[in-house]
Amino acid sequence: MPDQPPPASAPSDRQHPVPPQAQPATPPVLALRELTKRFGQRTAVDRLSLDVPAGTMFGLLGPNGAGKTTTLSMTTGLLRPDAGTAFIEGVDVWRDPAAAKARMGVLPDGVRLFDRLTGAELLRYHGLLRGLPEADVTARAGELLAALGLTEAGSTLVIDYSAGMRKKIGLACALIHAPRLLLLDEPFEAVDPVSGEAIREILRGFVASGGTVVLSSHVMELVESLCDRVAIVAQGRMLVSGTLDEVRQGASLQQRFLDLVGTQALDAESLSWLRSS
Repeated sequence: MPDQPPPASAPSDRQHPVPPQAQPATPPVLALRELTKRFGQRTAVDRLSLDVPAGTMFGLLGPNGAGKTTTLSMTTGLLRPDAGTAFIEGVDVWRDPAAAKARMGVLPDGVRLFDRLTGAELLRYHGLLRGLPEADVTARAGELLAALGLTEAGSTLVIDYSAGMRKKIGLACALIHAPRLLLLDEPFEAVDPVSGEAIREILRGFVASGGTVVLSSHVMELVESLCDRVAIVAQGRMLVSGTLDEVRQGASLQQRFLDLVGTQALDAESLSWLRSS
């Protein structure tokens, strides 16, 4: 009797790899598969699929209401999809949320912080929540506060922080456990140019060491200068995804975005009262 090949082993209940037909040669750090979310009769995200390779700075672009924040919320486990799922290093976010979330750091847009803690206390809370030894938490918190220009604010209650300072302490909380994937929704919003450059340097160093960043932004120049891969979404659907040069196709990112998403032309008589003076 000819030798029979051994039976394929069943996948673990805790880890669900991306389906083989969807896998590239190197498995992506983040894989979205047919993510769908509806709010009443409106479809906010419509069967969206995306692969993000390791070691990339990935920009997610789209007009207001395109579904960017909804997509990131489903990816990070903050919002349950109606269909589809997300994989973080092969781990299904919705089948094993604890394992998936341990692999990522998250900065949601408009995140609510425990603002009756000081900046240092908030970082300590996040570090201990992630299971880090207290000595590591103390050391890392001090380094993050210094890198983000928050050392003096470390003893100040977060409720007294400006919008930009809140954004920076939120980023520090996302970084303290040294994740391999960062998911950042509008990380530069309300941040001054000096702090913005510090954040860019932190993110570039993170990617250079093998980490992966996915960020959403409305600022085309920022994405064009920072990201090496880009996706553009509109009305909850993926329009294009690829390297920066593949997406731009010889044009500026701004022009390519407008070509894909479309612009709203104003009627010649529109707002004529503004020109009456």
